[in-house]
Amino acid sequence: MMGEMNDSKLTPATFLSSAGPGRRIVELESEQSFFAQGDPADSVFCLQTGRARISVVSAKGKQATITLLGPGDFFGEESLAMNSGRRVATVTAVNFCTALKVKREDMLRILHRNPEFADSFLSYLLGRSMRTQADLVDQMFNSSEKRLARTLLMMAETGKPEEPQTMIPPITQETLAEMIGTTRSRVSFFMNRFRDLGLISYKDRIRVHKPRLQAVLLDQFAGV
Repeated sequence: MMGEMNDSKLTPATFLSSAGPGRRIVELESEQSFFAQGDPADSVFCLQTGRARISVVSAKGKQATITLLGPGDFFGEESLAMNSGRRVATVTAVNFCTALKVKREDMLRILHRNPEFADSFLSYLLGRSMRTQADLVDQMFNSSEKRLARTLLMMAETGKPEEPQTMIPPITQETLAEMIGTTRSRVSFFMNRFRDLGLISYKDRIRVHKPRLQAVLLDQFAGV
């Protein structure tokens, strides 16, 4: 498959849509895991459809959701840094997901043979590292209410920029609480407050009113 695809012409777009020796499409239902913390790290994934979450469990058994993944996101790249290493986190499907699974050896071969793709992959990893740093700053200096607003906006990024409202994937208040470092009761309080202010609406799923919620983060919304 590597030769048939002409590695010198391989682009991220063709890579994401390809399956063959060393790479295959996997499908997971909601709450199924791609892999668990401590599993052998032997492959890299690229999410094609659906949403997934990355979570970790501390030595004391406390679980925390680190971030949410959307279509086009890579995960499991720790397998490239070590041979016979272990997964440092668990990745679980939030809703029905499809992903491209690539064996470690094949991913390394693609990166070595295709500088253009390697540059694109490195840029992605650096971008995610910067977002992670921003999340840490967010945790340190912003209120849990603002952290929740930022998290909801990040989840709404899959919508078109010109769309004022976006339905986000199903997510529990417990997961939101894990992500922003607070309690479920606080999340429930903030969600009700956001709804009363017209920032979100929800029945079965949450609909984010993006311009209004963005104004909250810029301290431009009266009463927040």
